[in-house]
Amino acid sequence: MQTNLPKRIIIGVQFLFVAFGATVLVPLLIDIDPAVALFTAGVGTLIFHLITKGKVPVFLGSSFAFIAPIVAATKLYGYPGTLGGLIAVGLVYGIVSAIVKLWGLRVIERIFPAVVVGPVIMIIGLSLAKVGVDMASSNWMIALSVLVTAIVIISYGKGLMKLIPIFIGIIVGYTISIITGLVDFTSVGEAAWFALPKFTHPEFNWGAIIYMIPVAIAPVIEHIGDMYAIGGVADKNFVKDPGLHRTLLGDGVATAFAGFLGGPPNTTYSEVTGAIALTKIVDPRILRISAVTAIVFSLIGKVSALLKTIPQAVLGGIMLLLFGMIASIGIKTLIDAKTDFSNSRNQIIVSIILTIGIGGAQVSVGHFSLAGIGLASVVGVILNLILPNKSKGLKH
Repeated sequence: MQTNLPKRIIIGVQFLFVAFGATVLVPLLIDIDPAVALFTAGVGTLIFHLITKGKVPVFLGSSFAFIAPIVAATKLYGYPGTLGGLIAVGLVYGIVSAIVKLWGLRVIERIFPAVVVGPVIMIIGLSLAKVGVDMASSNWMIALSVLVTAIVIISYGKGLMKLIPIFIGIIVGYTISIITGLVDFTSVGEAAWFALPKFTHPEFNWGAIIYMIPVAIAPVIEHIGDMYAIGGVADKNFVKDPGLHRTLLGDGVATAFAGFLGGPPNTTYSEVTGAIALTKIVDPRILRISAVTAIVFSLIGKVSALLKTIPQAVLGGIMLLLFGMIASIGIKTLIDAKTDFSNSRNQIIVSIILTIGIGGAQVSVGHFSLAGIGLASVVGVILNLILPNKSKGLKH
């Protein structure tokens, strides 16, 4: 669909708001300046479009898959050390990009099948369940109002409204918080209109790097699925042109860039893909307008200050739904792949991944340490490669 410049700008800003709630929620949950996430998402999207020759209509926002690993790694290595690990994740994308370029998708599918990726995604969601409950418990009335609103929007919403349940849920919870006197706007009044985001520079720690690298498994697979999805919406084969190797590289460079400035890793947003499907507007230039708008917002100091006034209970209410939904995506991954659970091999792989990941198992040798999601991912990949695929089922 051809659109003139003013209309493209309006639609581009609208698409940003589709992704806005999720993009700023991640930094709020990991306790960093949301302006940094907006800035790195905007620049990261432009980097992606540059590497993919401006052909793919996507917006890169903050990745939920990394919330739990970032929280855990920050406790062990500090946030600057964790950023070094996130930059390494970007390099993993580059390596996978090279593998896809040289040998195609079959190698990736062999190493990371659904029986590995599904339970890893489940762990990513479930590992923060207690954090969500603890945050919601600060004010259950507010948290439940957010949760119910999001559920209603997802279940009964129409048009663009259905694509922004997180955004609307936060607005409703925030409004109730203001009415009940739980929000202090002092910091907003004191904030400057123009302010640079509070960037954090990385430190390189081998422990953090080794901890974060395995976490890239699930997002890489998610990226591949997203490219097929947006290709279906736009009626183009982006896996062939500009090529999956380019889209993976674009995502990886954007993620590494974010790590250098203190932002969370980026990922393609299915919410924006949904908005594109709804509006039938597949012009990549519009997503670049969304990216520039995100950068502009990141430089408005009062926007960042306002986002920081959102009460914990509001965020907790969204987390109650969000992390469970991430886990359900893992279940859906297994279902879509028709994973045969009468096969004891599959039972073993899924069971061990879940137990290690949720149980928080850790392996340490000297200064080397691998734990939680990363350890579970590595063990899952190894089990998938070494276990024979001839089992008929476990005896009970």
